[in-house]
This record gives sequence, C-alpha cells and structure tokens, in this order.
Amino acid sequence: MPGKATSVMKSGAKRLLARTGFDIVRSTRPRGGVDDFIPFEATMRAARAAGLSVGDYIDEVMNGTPGATRSTIEELGALGVFAADPRTVLEIGPGSGRYLEQTLKECSPSRYEIYETAAPWADYLVETFGVVARPVAGWSLAPTPDASVDLVQAHKVFNTLTFLGTSRYFFEMARVTRPGGRIVFDVMTESCLDPAAVRAWATRGGDGHDSYPAAVPRRMCVDLFATLDCDLEAGFLAPMGVASTEVLVFRKRD
Repeated sequence: MPGKATSVMKSGAKRLLARTGFDIVRSTRPRGGVDDFIPFEATMRAARAAGLSVGDYIDEVMNGTPGATRSTIEELGALGVFAADPRTVLEIGPGSGRYLEQTLKECSPSRYEIYETAAPWADYLVETFGVVARPVAGWSLAPTPDASVDLVQAHKVFNTLTFLGTSRYFFEMARVTRPGGRIVFDVMTESCLDPAAVRAWATRGGDGHDSYPAAVPRRMCVDLFATLDCDLEAGFLAPMGVASTEVLVFRKRD
C-alpha cells in the first residue's frame, strides 16, 4: 500500500514541521516573491524519521515526485552535459543540495561554487560536500570571475523569482561561463502551460503564494542567450508541483 504509506509519511512530516512553526513548501526560494524556504532542522529530522535521504525525502514526500531529481540529472547525462568532465561547477540556489549531490555522482569537479541565501543549508552543503559558498548580494555572481566556470546550473529556482531577477541572473550566468561551457536551468515556459496545466496550477498549485510559480517565455530565453554567445542545445520537461517545468541546456560558443 505505497500510496497510503506515502500519505501517512507526508501527514506525519507536516505535523512535525507544524510543531516547529514551519509549513511545507516545495523548494528553496532565493530572493523571490515567495518568502519561505525549506526549514533546515525540521526537514532533516523529518527525513531521518522517514528513513530517507534529504533529497529523496523532498522529492517523494514534500513534492510528491519520486525520483524527479535523479531523472533530471540522468537526462542531462544522456545529453552529454557531464561528458566533458567539468572542472568547475557553479550552482545558484542549491537549497538542500539534492541536485548538487546527484551532480557529484556524475562528475568530479575540482571546485564547486554555490550561491545560497539560506545560511543553514549553505553551511550544511559546505560541511557535507566541500563546496565553496559565495556571498549572495542581489542578483549578482560578482565573486566569480568572468569565463571561469565549465557548468553553471540552477534547478527549481527561477520558477520562484521575479522576471527581472531571473533576467539579471541570466546575464551573470553567461558572464561566468567559459567558452565551450554549459548553462543548465529550468523555467516554466509555454511548453509547460497547456490548458490542463494552467487549470491544475490555478486550482491546486502555488503553495498558497500567488507569485509561485513564475512563467518565463521560452523564446525570450533562447533569443537572449543567443545575444550572449550561448546556443540552445536541448530542452526537456521535468515534473514540478502539479505540472511541469522545462529544463534548457545552453552551450557557450568557443
């Protein structure tokens, strides 16, 4: 009875988090219209109580999308994103580190930089994975030099930000990526917004926050990155909330 077990775990997790004064939200939300983020201590306790890793707990119990993180990383691997063995990786808003952990199973960078606004999670990631936490200031990646990163990624981040915040990050991502490097991120594009998906979000989504999720035109992304010497290599849909988000893979021209 896996469905019943999952329901019981989710109900128990919500009660545990409620006792700490938090509610469940879907993802870490750096500087977006959504003010909440996944509470560190309560989530760690709930994951241990469920007998799951933090990443699996968030996918299976909090988000109701078992295996979503791993399937996204596997798809990126099939597209050759890790084949070049990136030596430097930068991730915006890694939150709990579930994509970070799966990325490190695919490649062995000598340096992995993160920009994370939730200090407890950032400290946890530094201690657990040996990554370098950069100071977050506005929408800037200023501490990272130009053309110094092989792979820049952001997962389940831009769905929570304002249009201007997302756009400013786009310019910064292109700036820090070296020629031949890749930029990976997901946004909720028109590919994710058929009438059924819009109805699902309108009636069942949003976690009580009208600013989440935020939609971004696919054509805008492609055209903007083209002006920044980055070409779209691939795109695919990944589960998010009650519907989906689109993962886009760009390569910076040599």
